[in-house]
Amino acid sequence: MKRCAHAYAMCRSMFCYIPSPWRVWDEEARPLMLLFLPVIGLEIGALWWGLAWLVRHFALPLPVAALLLCAWPFVSTGAIHLDGFMDVVDAVHSCADAGKRREILKDPHVGSFAVVGCTLTLLALWSLFSVGRGDIRLLLLIPVVSRCCCALAVLLLPPMTTSQYAVQKLPRDRAAVLIAMLAAALAAGFLLCGTAGFALLIEAACCALALRRGYRALGGMNGDISGYALTVAELCAAAAYAFL
Repeated sequence: MKRCAHAYAMCRSMFCYIPSPWRVWDEEARPLMLLFLPVIGLEIGALWWGLAWLVRHFALPLPVAALLLCAWPFVSTGAIHLDGFMDVVDAVHSCADAGKRREILKDPHVGSFAVVGCTLTLLALWSLFSVGRGDIRLLLLIPVVSRCCCALAVLLLPPMTTSQYAVQKLPRDRAAVLIAMLAAALAAGFLLCGTAGFALLIEAACCALALRRGYRALGGMNGDISGYALTVAELCAAAAYAFL
């Protein structure tokens, strides 16, 4: 139980920018961190849903409301996943060989593809939330589904040799727990939102496609690919949220 508590605290401090008074690092608990990624997603989603309720309750102008809802997924995570998205976009669109792509992935400089990809993603999110409709309860579950899918990919796919996961012993037998979490989130989407729950299925499918593209282009799995797939998945979920 103590290791699980430490794993949760470590996962929260690494992947969530919401202030927390509890900070701990336990190397023995590190392999369990991925299991708590969907829990962090639920916290982020709960506050995202609360923010959406507030902007509707106070009838804020749509452009302002859209800006707040668009910014929250990045503000709440310190843009750590957006950083991975930009790295992968630069690497994948370089049209170089696999070895050069991996070099670009680790390059700390921002390339033109990353800037364009980030700008278009932010504009798309703002535009989708500007539509001003959608079941806001979906926002509770969108971060959970994306993190379940990405955690499963990190757990099950062979890592890149340069990835931190290559030297970790990840508990692949815990994949069943993540699958159960994913199934519960998808079921909850339909129970809470009716047919709008299909937005979460669309999100999971888009996440799988993004993971496949990143994995095949770069020859292995790593945290940047996870951030790339999570960003793409949540963008697709926002599109479904706006129009379903």
